[in-house]
Amino acid sequence: MENVLDLMYSRQRVREFTDAPVSDDQLEAMLMAAMAAPSVQDRRPWHFVAVQKRKTLDKLAKVHKYAYMLEKAPLAVAICGDQKVSEKYWVEDGCVATQNLLLAAKALGLGGVWISLYPKKKHQKAVREVLEIPEHVGVLCMLALGTPAKEKELDLEFDSERVHREEW
Repeated sequence: MENVLDLMYSRQRVREFTDAPVSDDQLEAMLMAAMAAPSVQDRRPWHFVAVQKRKTLDKLAKVHKYAYMLEKAPLAVAICGDQKVSEKYWVEDGCVATQNLLLAAKALGLGGVWISLYPKKKHQKAVREVLEIPEHVGVLCMLALGTPAKEKELDLEFDSERVHREEW
């Protein structure tokens, strides 16, 4: 396993995938990492819907124009939050879990990309209908995941002008 800082620095958006499937062990490891994330008051409102059936992935690819990569991805994970458990912070908790999942994917030799759904009610509703997600569960995003089709050149995005010390 790579050093966690190396993982963070080298994780990139992956929108093109090989035909290699994601194993059950890889999926479980990613979900364990997601659930290891901190959450407000340790409420852990998250729920994850893992999708590997091609027919369902193809439906999800059509929920909006930026979900097209699901047509080639072997796995999608919808990140959701139970609003009965945490009405105010399910989004923040879901974001932290999502980042953990993406870092775990990188550690496992996989890649992925975040497909934003929240706060667009139209996009959330479309995914909710395809995956039969209950109304009280918010739909934050989907991740397209798989083995990267190609390696991209690393582009660190550190910008020292965005760092302020002690005051603005």
